Amino acid sequence: MGLFDKLKQGLGKTRENISRGFDSVFTPNEIDEDFYEELEEILIMSDVGVNATGEILTDLRARVKEKHIKLASDCREALKAAIEERMELPEGAYDFEKGKAVVLVIGVNGVGKTTSIGKLAHIYKSEGKKVMLAAADTFRAAAGEQLSEWADRAGVDIIRGAEGQDPASVVFDALQAARARNADILICDTAGRLHNKKNLMEELKKIHRIIDREYPGAARETLVVIDGTTGQNALIQAREFNESAEATGMIMTKLDGTAKGGIAIAVQSELNIPVKYIGVGEGIDDLQRFDPEAFTEALFDRDDEKEENKDADT
Repeated sequence: MGLFDKLKQGLGKTRENISRGFDSVFTPNEIDEDFYEELEEILIMSDVGVNATGEILTDLRARVKEKHIKLASDCREALKAAIEERMELPEGAYDFEKGKAVVLVIGVNGVGKTTSIGKLAHIYKSEGKKVMLAAADTFRAAAGEQLSEWADRAGVDIIRGAEGQDPASVVFDALQAARARNADILICDTAGRLHNKKNLMEELKKIHRIIDREYPGAARETLVVIDGTTGQNALIQAREFNESAEATGMIMTKLDGTAKGGIAIAVQSELNIPVKYIGVGEGIDDLQRFDPEAFTEALFDRDDEKEENKDADT
């Protein structure tokens, strides 16, 4: 199965949820305020969020006016373009992957943080990079064992510390090993809790100081892992972590398990943190770099529409 097919399959529940609503509004009727109100309700019910929905509809109204669109049935492509624009990645979003890099991965327990790290390692390893992991989420029991299992699956080295050990000291040891073994990317599992923002911020500052001192030439990336099935709670978590950690990107997990995958649009639009990877399945190959165009196409692409078009052509 190709990457787009996996993405489309993974977003199936969200697509069906949105498409059922779209079918009721994209009719051969003239565009009026009722059309925009119904569309607003569909987007909000898919967890696109109030703010992002407002931006999308403002954009859509402008496109309708500019292109002189009269019928609601002709708005589909304009809506796709408005959504895709909200999801665009900044230039150089993946530049950190091109050379030596240290990637810090944060997120509360249960969001799929350890799993995502293992899948990230698999992506980089399959592209020929030398990858190492650091088990620096030392306050969660069994976190090291779980990350070790993923390291074995991905075929990469791992540096572990004792349970309760200072996370920064684990990162220090991992940096020494990464430099000695000429690793391309060191991925650090850390900050798996958010009960005290001050402690979290101080922990991350300490880790950054150590990286500055021990590996000054390495690119830096801080990825916050968010569970797509938690809807608006995902937005709250992302906001709180960003206040403490200054995230440079997001990993959105479990989008295959929710009908409200629109939360990816809400988080990126409202917090201006780009979604860089999305999880659309449980397999080791089911984490993908985020492609705004493919994501939007997967939300709108329906097999029954293709069949109708095919029948019309014949």
